[in-house]
Order: sequence, then C-alpha cells, then structure tokens
Amino acid sequence: MSRSGGSPRRGSPSRRTVLALAGASLASVPLAGARFLPAASADVPGAGLDDPARKEVAMQLVSSAENSSLDWQAQYGYIEDIGDGRGYTAGIIGFCSGTGDLLDLVELYTERAPDNALAPYLPALRAVAGSDSHDGLDPRFPGDWRTAARDRVFRQAQDDERDRGYFAPAVARGKADGLRALGQFAYYDAYVMHGGGSGGTGFGGIRERALARTRPPAAGGDETAYLHAFLDARVRAMKQEEAHSDTSRVETAQRVFLRRGNLDLDPPLDWKVYGDSYRIR
Repeated sequence: MSRSGGSPRRGSPSRRTVLALAGASLASVPLAGARFLPAASADVPGAGLDDPARKEVAMQLVSSAENSSLDWQAQYGYIEDIGDGRGYTAGIIGFCSGTGDLLDLVELYTERAPDNALAPYLPALRAVAGSDSHDGLDPRFPGDWRTAARDRVFRQAQDDERDRGYFAPAVARGKADGLRALGQFAYYDAYVMHGGGSGGTGFGGIRERALARTRPPAAGGDETAYLHAFLDARVRAMKQEEAHSDTSRVETAQRVFLRRGNLDLDPPLDWKVYGDSYRIR
C-alpha cells in the first residue's frame, strides 16, 4: 500500500534497530556506551510529555508519520509487511515480528488472556524473530491480529508495551536531560523509529552524537541549540537507510516547532509529513 505522494504507508518502516533495552526504564538503567546525567539534576518547567493532554498530542504526531492519520486509536488492528526486512509491522507504533517487540506484545496479551486468537502463533513468532520470515504465520495471522484488535485487553496490552518499551524510557531520559515536552517528544519519536539501542542508528547513538556537539539543559546547555544538534544527528541516522530517506517527520514537523520556540509543544500545532498537512488545535 502507499500513501499520497507515493511514500510507503508506514512513514518509518525501519523498526527497532536494537531491542535489548525495550522495557528498561532509563530513569534507572542507562544505555550502554552513552553518557548520562543524574535525573535529579534537571528542573524541567511546564507540563511534561507524560501529562495526559501532551501525551495525546504525542500519539497524534507519531500517527501522522506512521499512518498518515491523527487517529492513532484506529491503528490497533493495522498489520502488513511493508518490505523492510522486519516481517509484519502491526499495531499503534508498528510492533514487528522480525525485531521481537511484537512477540513481547503477544506474550503479554497471552499472560492476561490465555485463550486469545494470537496465542497459537507464539512458537512461530519466537522462530521468526530476527528475520523477515512469515513461516508459521501465514495465511491467517493478519486476520487473527485484526480480530484480536477488537479485544480491549489486547488494545490495553499495546498501550502498555508502547509505554514500557518506548514512551516511558524516552520521557524519563528527556526529563533527565532537562528537556521540555518538545525535546521529550523528539526522544520518543526517535525511540519509535530507531529503537533504544546504543548503536550508530539507535537512540543512544543519536543522542551521543548530539552530546558531542553541545550540552543539554541539565548540564547548563541551551535547550534550543541542543535540540537542533539532536535533530541533526537524527536526520543523519535516518539517511543511512533508504527507507528513512524522507526526513520530513523531523524537518517539517519537529524542526518547525523548534524554530517557532514551542518548547512546551503547546497547541495549536501545524506541520507536514510526506507533504501532507496536519493541525492540532
């Protein structure tokens, strides 16, 4: 499938480069190889991204890039293989069969609802992790995923895995670095696309390159200058893969907010992704 303008339906098809830290709270467990500041050193003004209203904004911003829609809650049943080498991409942030976070999600769902429609696929999901294989999944897995998405228990499991593996650690790291809501969102969006790993294209590697250029607010640096450095490093990481070559989710969204000085991510927000315009009032 494709979105208008010929871009892939999922704006960030290259999923979690390294998942070793999925589920680890960065408030207590640092990324390997990255320099960290004590969380207690930051005094972040304004509402953080975990404020309910700001979190809703974050979900809509990510959905505009991931699904060409602000209706992120319509994506629980989304599933397809977008040809990025990571097998099936599914759900509200694109859990992938090839990277293992989709397996983590189905395991959590099965703990909470043992007789669910996806439980029989657990052996196959374990076998295909690390590959793009559909062995043991086709032809019924996509339909069963959509069936499961009608179950509120499964929807809650998606929310919880998103928060545990991506949202919570990104926000915690952003607060520790002294960043306000926009910076916390920049971290979260990078987590969603690149994963939390410390490699060159993981969040940890991106942040490390930004730290090599300037200091974050918690270390006495200028917040705007630091965020520009972080976004520059993010763009560099994105361009290392053809699937990420369109960097509009940074340049015509996050960078726009930054240039306008909207560090608290206050609505109204106007931005573009892949040429499509969006607004949150």
